Amino acid sequence: MTLAPRLVAFDLDDTLAPSKSAIDARIGDLLVALAERVEVAIISGGQLAQFTAQVVDRLPAAADDVLTRLHLLPTCGTQYYRLVNGDVTTVYARTLTDDQKERALRAVEEQARRLGLWESETWGDILEDRGSQITFSALGQKAPVEAKAAWDPTGEKKNTLRAAVAELLPDLEVRSGGSTSVDITERGIDKSYGMTRLSEQTGIPLDDMLFIGDRLDPAGNDYPVLAMGVSCHAVDGWQDTAAYLEQLIPTLPLR
Repeated sequence: MTLAPRLVAFDLDDTLAPSKSAIDARIGDLLVALAERVEVAIISGGQLAQFTAQVVDRLPAAADDVLTRLHLLPTCGTQYYRLVNGDVTTVYARTLTDDQKERALRAVEEQARRLGLWESETWGDILEDRGSQITFSALGQKAPVEAKAAWDPTGEKKNTLRAAVAELLPDLEVRSGGSTSVDITERGIDKSYGMTRLSEQTGIPLDDMLFIGDRLDPAGNDYPVLAMGVSCHAVDGWQDTAAYLEQLIPTLPLR
């Protein structure tokens, strides 16, 4: 990308907000200011309810034509939503088959129990059917950030689980998700898939996009975006993202 981006895309957890937490008001103001200039996308392994609770419900008041520039891509872009007249509207949503879901749920629970990773003290559901994705969250969907950070600081636990589950599901994609999660989708589904669909839907070439994420390292779930050649900027937490946007936004013209 040699010119100013026409679209800026973000990871969600630990890029725009702490894991499973609402965005800070500073980020909300910056997202609206950015959408006054370019298209804005959020792509994550999370489900739509997280996008709504963490971001959409926390945005400051803005004109409808600004909000329509917000693109929501849960479950790595297997689902795609827009804000139309303030309401979340479905563009498309792919789902796993019942057989794929059943096998994925069974495999990840069996292997987590075998490896001693099925915890007895949790916050919310460990297993979640997100339609196009099955997600294992070791400490539950609502675990506090501090507990999640302490559970697997090196990533060894979830990577071991991912490898064990992948052997049992050769027809599906099994990858490390957030700090305590493993995600199971159709094969070939990662954030590069979502970015490709985003380009198709908006007509904006990948070369005109900028992606911002906290896990652009080769083992991270943002890395597929970097690997496909999209311009990327690495951050370390939402405060880092906010500081970067405060520098970027003034360089972009209002629409």
